[in-house]
Amino acid sequence: MKIAEVKTYILETTLSEPFHWAIGEAVKRGSCVVEVITDDRVSGWGECFGPARPAAAMVEAYKPWLIGADPLATDKIWQDLYGAFRDQGQKGVPICAISGIDIALWDLKGKHFNAPIHQLMGGPIRTEVAAYATGTYRKRSGDPLDYIVKEVLGYQAEGFTACKIKVGFQVDEDAALVAAVRHAVGPQFGLMMDANHGYDAIDAIRLAQAVEHLNIIWFEEPVPPEDLDGYLAVKASTSIPMAGGECEYTRFGFREILKAGAIDYLQPDTCAAGGLSECKKIADMANAFGVRMIPHVWGTGIGLSASLNLMAVLPHNPPGRRPWEPMLEFDRSEHPARQAIMKTPIEHVNGIVQIPTGPGLGIEIDRQALATFCVN
Repeated sequence: MKIAEVKTYILETTLSEPFHWAIGEAVKRGSCVVEVITDDRVSGWGECFGPARPAAAMVEAYKPWLIGADPLATDKIWQDLYGAFRDQGQKGVPICAISGIDIALWDLKGKHFNAPIHQLMGGPIRTEVAAYATGTYRKRSGDPLDYIVKEVLGYQAEGFTACKIKVGFQVDEDAALVAAVRHAVGPQFGLMMDANHGYDAIDAIRLAQAVEHLNIIWFEEPVPPEDLDGYLAVKASTSIPMAGGECEYTRFGFREILKAGAIDYLQPDTCAAGGLSECKKIADMANAFGVRMIPHVWGTGIGLSASLNLMAVLPHNPPGRRPWEPMLEFDRSEHPARQAIMKTPIEHVNGIVQIPTGPGLGIEIDRQALATFCVN
C-alpha cells in the first residue's frame, strides 16, 4: 500500500453575525481539510488549524515526500516532513500542514487495521469525556453583561458543567463580566477565562487578582505566547492556574514551556502542534513534568474527532483512585461546516461526549456537504 494522492479542500463560510475576541474578529469561518488517498483508493482525512490557504499551499509543498510513501509509516513520514523545512519551518503554518497530513495518515492506519486510532495508540484509558463550552465572543452591538450572561445560562441549561469566558479587552469591563456570569450560574458551575493573549502581564495580573475569589479554573493565554516570563509573573501573582499552548508547536516548543514551569494546563491543538503523532509525545512529556493537558479544539468535526482520539489515551496524572480527567473543548460558536461535513455529527449529551469507536477517526465525511463549503 502506497500513498497515491494528497488533496486539500479549503472550506469557507460567511457567518450570520460577525464575532470578535481580544485580538481579532471573525466574519467567516474557514478550514483546510486534507485527504490522503492510497493506491487501493482508501482515504484518510485530516485538518490543519490556522489560515486555510497558506496551509493548503504548504501541504502541496510536502507532496514530494508523500507520494509513493508507506502511509502506515507515520513516524518516518513525520520526521521526513519536519526535516524537509526544518531550517525555516519549526513553527507556524508548516507544522499546521504536517498536523493535517499526520491526522489523515492515522485515519488511514485505523481503517487499514479496522480499529479506532486510540486503540492503535495504546488506549482507550477513557471512553467518554466531559465537555466545556467555548463561546462568549463579543458582538458588534449590545451589552455583553446581557447577551453573554444569557449565553452561558443557555450552556448550563444544555447540561454543560463548565464554560470559557472571553476576556482580554479592558480589565474593569472583563472583571464585571466574569462576576456577572458567576452570579448567574452559581458557585458550582466551572468558569475559565481566555484572554487570547490580549493583555500584558500588568493588566493580566490586575484581572486575575480582581476575580480570584470567583473560583476560576484557569486563566488561558493571559499574555502573548512568546512571553514565558509574563506567564510566570502572572502565575506568581495569583492562585488561578495558567493555561496556554494553542500557539505553540512540536515537542521542542512545549519542552521550553515545561522547563520554565510557566503553564499548568497545556493546550496543544492537535491540528496545529504536529498532529496525533506529535501531540501524543507532548502529552507524555507533560505527564513526566506533572502538568495537565487539555487539547485546544476550534475546527471542524475532523479536528474534534482527532482531539477525542487523543484524549482517549491521555495518561492519568497521577493515577489515583479518583484521578483528574481532561475536559473536551466543545466550540459552540457559529461554524456552519463543523458538523455538516460529517454524516453523523459528534454531539454532547448533558455535557458528555463519547469517544468515537469506528475505524480511524471514527467519522465518515459527507462528500456532497464538503463540496458545498469548498472554495478551491
